[in-house]
Parts: sequence; C-alpha cells; structure tokens
Amino acid sequence: MKLLLLSSLLALATVSAALAQSPATVKTKVKPVGQASVKTKTTAAASAPAAEAPAPPAATVDAKANALTANMQQNLGLSPQQTEKVRAINRRSVEGLESARLQYKTDPRKLAGVIETISSSRLSAIKDVLTPAQFAKYQRKREEKMGVPNVQGVQGTPPPGLGGGSGDQ
Repeated sequence: MKLLLLSSLLALATVSAALAQSPATVKTKVKPVGQASVKTKTTAAASAPAAEAPAPPAATVDAKANALTANMQQNLGLSPQQTEKVRAINRRSVEGLESARLQYKTDPRKLAGVIETISSSRLSAIKDVLTPAQFAKYQRKREEKMGVPNVQGVQGTPPPGLGGGSGDQ
C-alpha cells in the first residue's frame, strides 16, 4: 500500500515537472518504513522572470521622450549638447515609467513609489544639465503644470467678501 502511494506520488511529480514550461527542481524526502510521512519540495524556475519588468514598446518610449525633449528645447532654449543629454535622461525616465506601469498595474501604491523615485532622479539629472536660469524656468513651468501654488498667488488676492481694500464699503 505504501509502495503504491509512493509510486503514484513520484509519478505525479514527474508528470507535473514534464508538463511545466520551464525546468523545475523536485526534491522528495521519504522517511523509513516505520514512519508514514512523505515530504516533497518543488522549486520552479518560472518565478524568476516574473520579477523582471516587462519591456515597453521602444517606439512609444522614443516618441514620448522626443516630445518631452522638444518641448524643453523650445521653452528653455537648450544648446545641442544639452538637448542630447536631456533626450537621454528623458528616454531613460520614460522607459522606466512605462515598464513600471506594466509591472505594477495591479499595485497602485507600489507604482506611485516607483514613479516618485524615477521623477526625483530625473529632476536631479536635469538639474545637472541645465544652467541655473534654465532650471529655475523649468521649475516654474513644472509647478504651474502640476498645480502647485506659488507664494505670490497665495498671499496676493483675498477671498471674495473679505474685503480687498477697494473702499466700496
């Protein structure tokens, strides 16, 4: 009876290993006849590629990176050397963002963390390439686009009904 059970377990493990798409390691530990316990450990090599980020289409990455670079070149007046450096930074960032979107599409918190990391490293790299005046202009445009209020806007105009010193009252 035990021999039949052991044989069927080994046959089942062999069949499942043969049907797997990637190679698998099967370890079976059988205790002596006096004990009834059988332990099987299976390690599949298929789980390793799942950790890798899927590659986004190169045409999409290039198009987005080139559009970002062209916009920055137009608005900041980049030199040809700066343009090529910024293009490389933008391509690297867009590729990272697109692969993160594919990899973490079911985990928004993880995706947000990866996006924040990529964004801060891109900002740091761009700061190294741009002149201080260009970077200041870039920051202003970036804050406007992201809806970050500037100090003047917050202090400048009081809400309606709280008086603005116009003397109407």
